[in-house]
Amino acid sequence: MVAQSVRLPDELAKKLERVAKASKRSKSSFIVEALENYLADREDLEIALARIREPKAEWITHAKVKRALDLD
Repeated sequence: MVAQSVRLPDELAKKLERVAKASKRSKSSFIVEALENYLADREDLEIALARIREPKAEWITHAKVKRALDLD
């Protein structure tokens, strides 16, 4: 495991401290969990953007999807 130093704004650091104490978890565990979630979301976003930018991408309207799923 790698140690990483990060500077947090005072208000964010206070919130982190309160949540960590209340849950009896370490501040590091919250930071790791938040970063994992952010990076997973970011990866999903990059995949979606790559698909949107694909010149040969085919599109279907929302209305067609609803009809195909018999949701009208």
